[in-house]
Amino acid sequence: MIDRDLAELYGVETKVLNQAVKRNIERFPERFMFQLNEKEFEFLRSQTVTSKTETRGGRQYLPYAFTEQGVAMLSAVLKSDTAVLTSIMIIDAFVAFRRFLQNNSKIFTEIDYLKKHAIESDRKIDELFDKMDRYKIEDRHGIFFQGQIFDAYAKFESFIAEAEKEIVLIDNYVDLTVLERFTKKKNGVKVTIFTYPKTKITSLDIQKFNEQYPTLVLKHTEKIHDRFLIIDNKILYHIGASLKDLGKKCFGFEIMDSSWIAEIIRNL
Repeated sequence: MIDRDLAELYGVETKVLNQAVKRNIERFPERFMFQLNEKEFEFLRSQTVTSKTETRGGRQYLPYAFTEQGVAMLSAVLKSDTAVLTSIMIIDAFVAFRRFLQNNSKIFTEIDYLKKHAIESDRKIDELFDKMDRYKIEDRHGIFFQGQIFDAYAKFESFIAEAEKEIVLIDNYVDLTVLERFTKKKNGVKVTIFTYPKTKITSLDIQKFNEQYPTLVLKHTEKIHDRFLIIDNKILYHIGASLKDLGKKCFGFEIMDSSWIAEIIRNL
């Protein structure tokens, strides 16, 4: 995304946005942000309607482009509430678009095949896109590999977003990073965490959490080895890694038969 477009979304001037970035330049390596060259800028200008001040003559520098990681980092340097909320919405859009591409990869391959073989029938193309609109796959299982930390946390937060009334987490190694994930739950959703008695989470941590995001209850158990996430007492996830370690090593998740929920709760 180009700096001027991001500045408009964040409700600040382009100059203000870039000044904030320059003051925190160590947060923006090249894979987060880069400056367009003259050829790239001219191509961009030819593809969009720009004001006089956005031409090379009116603008004193070539624009900066921000990758997905750079957009996420902007929320750390632009401190306003608007900037933070805007960054969350942009990242949510990135994640949703990536999931859409993954879920529909076979359809895109078929579209490419049709193009290469020069099929002239627009009717078949329209039919294919109609199928794509209806083709929605609920991810019931998957694997995340080492380093996919953002993707793993985004997936976990999508589970949290499903809850309307209650979330139960069973994880022996909960820490404050896990509590931070639960700040994304819907208002009024109760959270119960079962974890090892020697957890580093304190009663003060729970108190501070509940002052902002009620209600969370911490309970102790030594009877369960695996990690489970129960949503509204009807969806049961098995997660292969402790939630504090998501993306650090390869792990998998899957939806299990919900009839096991009552038996798991009885054995806590």
